[in-house]
Amino acid sequence: MRILILGADGYLGWPTAMHFAAQGHEVIAVDNYLRRLIAQQTSSEPLFETPNLDDRAKLFKAEHGKSIDVEIGDLADLRWCDNLFAKHKPDVVVHYAEQPSAPYSMRGLDEAEMTMKNNLGVTFNVIWGMLNHCPDAHLVKLGTMGEYGTPNIDIEEGWIDVEHKGRSQKFLYPRQAGSLYHTTKVLDTDLLWFYVRLYGLRVTDLMQGPVYGLETAEAEANECLMPNFHYDDIFGTVVNRFLVQAIAGVPLTVYGKGGQTRGYLNLKDTLNCVDLASNNAADKGELRIFNQFTEQFSVNELADRVHAAGKRVGLDVKVKSIPNPRKELEDHYYNAKSTGLLELGLKPNFMTEDVLVRMLETIMSHKDRIDESKILPRVKWNG
Repeated sequence: MRILILGADGYLGWPTAMHFAAQGHEVIAVDNYLRRLIAQQTSSEPLFETPNLDDRAKLFKAEHGKSIDVEIGDLADLRWCDNLFAKHKPDVVVHYAEQPSAPYSMRGLDEAEMTMKNNLGVTFNVIWGMLNHCPDAHLVKLGTMGEYGTPNIDIEEGWIDVEHKGRSQKFLYPRQAGSLYHTTKVLDTDLLWFYVRLYGLRVTDLMQGPVYGLETAEAEANECLMPNFHYDDIFGTVVNRFLVQAIAGVPLTVYGKGGQTRGYLNLKDTLNCVDLASNNAADKGELRIFNQFTEQFSVNELADRVHAAGKRVGLDVKVKSIPNPRKELEDHYYNAKSTGLLELGLKPNFMTEDVLVRMLETIMSHKDRIDESKILPRVKWNG
């Protein structure tokens, strides 16, 4: 297949580009380096530097003998985006190309405006690029479990049957996001559902939980092929943050009571999920939604896991509750369904102690690059 990877310089985008290229697909990696720019502006650089996309593609070809084409440009520019789709006419579009940080979106007016305009604008432009040049292509869009919030009922897989006054209909599951970033993802889903109904697009929306990990099959040969690894409060996911804190001797920062429960998955499973979705396309006129996680637990339980893994490698890991900078429930009901991807054949990689130990050992080799000033929360939801 000819596959466009939008946001290919990101934590998920680059491993996805390598994954599909290694299988022999024609891959076009697209980015404008927005995430790199924001990281510099907010002193949120990753633990170790990663090459730009052109250099990464050259390294990948040298190691694996497969090519990845690179397109550098702004998908928020409607004309540039339209030209991209006219040039490549993809079979599959994997859409990661958004400002991906909840804390950044809550940092202030300028950051909120950029997040809103960029995220919705890019999705709108991608939709029209497909409509104009490849209307039968399949869009695999990265959503987030954060769209749902923490409702006091079970979270279904994207859709819910509603009975009201003797009548019934299936609707998108009610969503109540906890940040502006997550709210833009809610609006993405609504926008996609509108154009699916109107023009019969094929869309799979992957509601993904927090991702952790560094290992992928394609990056084993050369550390320069690993994804960018953020451990700061802006871009670092909670698992990656906790592991770096354990090594730096900074107590694991549990926000508030620590009862916040989420669904997590290994980076390898992200690749497998996107692969399964891409190779089993949604029907024409279908918005298919999968909840993309493999296990769920609270922040307190996560801290306990990191503590145990740290002990195995000789670390004295402390845990400390700090005032919650976010506006969220800290103790709540959470039961999310996640069966669709398992039915397609997903074989999960669970967060075992061995997995966490291997990550700790990798991070230790970069210990001297840890900047403790980037770890504690610098953004409060109430300003």
